[in-house]
Amino acid sequence: MANLKNQRRMASQILNCGNDRVWMDPEAADKISEAITREDIRGLISEGVIKAKRIKGVSRGRARLLAEKQKYGHRKGPGSRKGKKGARTPSKELWMKKIRALRKKLKEMRADETLDKKAYCRFYRKAKGGEFRNVAHLEAHIKSMQ
Repeated sequence: MANLKNQRRMASQILNCGNDRVWMDPEAADKISEAITREDIRGLISEGVIKAKRIKGVSRGRARLLAEKQKYGHRKGPGSRKGKKGARTPSKELWMKKIRALRKKLKEMRADETLDKKAYCRFYRKAKGGEFRNVAHLEAHIKSMQ
C-alpha cells in the first residue's frame, strides 16, 4: 500500500481533526496517493473517499443504570457510602424539613381554629426549641393538652 502520510496530514487539517480520526477508503488507496494538493484532498472528501471518524467519548449507559437503581433505593448500603451521615444529609437540612412541616401544621390548626392565638404561640416556641420529633408527635402533644 502506498505511503499516504502527507494525504492523511492534509486531510486532518482540512477536516479539523486528528490524524487518527481520518478514515481513508482502502479500495481507493491509489486514487488517494495521486492527490498531492489540498484541492485534490477536498475533492476526495466531497466524494466520500476520505472522512472524519466520529469522536468516541465515554458511554453513560452504565452510569444511567446505576442512577436509576439508586433512585429506586438500591445500592445505597454501608459499603457504598463515602461521607458521614451528617455529610450525606446535613443536620441543618433535616431540621429545616422538620420545622417547616411543624410550622405549616401549626398555621393550619390556627386557621381552622383548632388552636387559639395564645396556644399557637406557645406551641410555635416549643417547636422552635426542638420539643417535637415530627408532626405526629406535635399532634399527639396537642391532643393530650386539651
